[in-house]
Amino acid sequence: MRAVRHWSVRNARGLMRLYDLFQGAIVAMEPVVRRIGYDRLEKPVAAVEHVIKGAMFDCQMCGQCALSSTGMSCPMNCPKNLRNGPCGGVRADGHCEVKPDMPCVWVKAWAGAQQMMSENILDVQLPVDNRLKGKSSWLRIIREIKAGSLPKPHSSARKAA
Repeated sequence: MRAVRHWSVRNARGLMRLYDLFQGAIVAMEPVVRRIGYDRLEKPVAAVEHVIKGAMFDCQMCGQCALSSTGMSCPMNCPKNLRNGPCGGVRADGHCEVKPDMPCVWVKAWAGAQQMMSENILDVQLPVDNRLKGKSSWLRIIREIKAGSLPKPHSSARKAA
């Protein structure tokens, strides 16, 4: 699983482009999603999301995906669940102080953010809302974009491209 996670970080720029296309597609499907009903779609969409994001990013399904801001490195893989940068115990070799055989999630996040040429990693992430655990962040994104509380797909990663 870690090998794929590290591949995702190394290829963060291309994955971000794919994500922007995907996000545009799911937002365009909002009228259909609304007609079927968010509640009815929650379980099947979350299941598909878990399979895809679990395989690619070792996603922990927190319901508040930050992959586009953390260089395609899921911060929920940090043993301390830190969502806004590394702890003070990152080893000199870039590995985790809690799990010494594991590279620090945040060292990988910074590498991925550099690949994406994005400064979104500087965005402060809100604390995890455990009520959203296991829920689809894709459906949440559709709701928030349509409600105007989340900007349309960001392109800061492409400004230099």
